[in-house]
Amino acid sequence: MSSKNNPTRTRILKSARTLLESGNAGGVRMSDIAKAAKISRQALYLHFPSRAELLVATTRYLDEAHDIDKKLEKSRMAASGLERLTAWVETWGNYIPTIYGVSKALMAMKDTDKEAMAAWNDRMQAVRHGCAAAVAALKTDGALVDWLTEEEATDFLWTLLSVRNWEQLRFECNWTQERYVEAVEAIALQSLVRGR
Repeated sequence: MSSKNNPTRTRILKSARTLLESGNAGGVRMSDIAKAAKISRQALYLHFPSRAELLVATTRYLDEAHDIDKKLEKSRMAASGLERLTAWVETWGNYIPTIYGVSKALMAMKDTDKEAMAAWNDRMQAVRHGCAAAVAALKTDGALVDWLTEEEATDFLWTLLSVRNWEQLRFECNWTQERYVEAVEAIALQSLVRGR
């Protein structure tokens, strides 16, 4: 049986996710997760030798549970850079609410918790990769603005699509999810696509 189909591993990941989403970021120790999963700490360490590995696996489990690969098909299969950028912004922008609970916990913990920082960085580098792919597609089509390098355009898009920006617009500014995606898409197009 593959480790990904191991019921104990799945129970551990579900328990870690639930604890992260509970809002008590400080209470996500290995002992807390083992207790929630109804296993011993020793058994937990057999599946995840370190807390960093467990936190990274939890974020990836969230992606698997919500079939992020299926959601990304439209972006990955886009016929043009413009289509890829639009699909990427829409997909990621609409995925943020799904991962927000875990993201919020990792953001709260990461400055003082190196394992949380590792998990946060792992996922944010995956987002950056999606941004880089969209920008590269624009560049290939000759549609990328000439006042930004490809790396700078990737930096800009990655920042524009940050969870913190989403959080501020949705909760502090009271934007709807639909308005958030619509506005971020328009800003990305105007900022990155030549002649917009």
